Amino acid sequence: MAWGVIEAEGLPPARDLKLYPGGGREWDWSETGTRHEPGIQPIDVRELIDIGCEVVILSRGMHLRLQTMPKTLGLLADVAIAVHVLETRAAVDLYNTLAGNKAVGALLHSTC
Repeated sequence: MAWGVIEAEGLPPARDLKLYPGGGREWDWSETGTRHEPGIQPIDVRELIDIGCEVVILSRGMHLRLQTMPKTLGLLADVAIAVHVLETRAAVDLYNTLAGNKAVGALLHSTC
């Protein structure tokens, strides 16, 4: 990963990625109206829940500007999914560590 681009095996490079067991896709914020504030919404993680992720990693961007709505964290807690909210490089590292052993999903933001 580098500023403005994230690469994942089997996917085209993208600015933001949504990763899950067996694949992923570009994370297009315009699908749900996501903005840096109030941040990642419950609807942004719904796909990861529906796919069966046991762990979800939410990146905050390289400068920690992307927020996460409390409702999003509440939803993940309600369905007993472990969540990690991290700076993007740390999020990528954790994803790579866990992906071989757990059903892990991630929302990765490559800029601010």
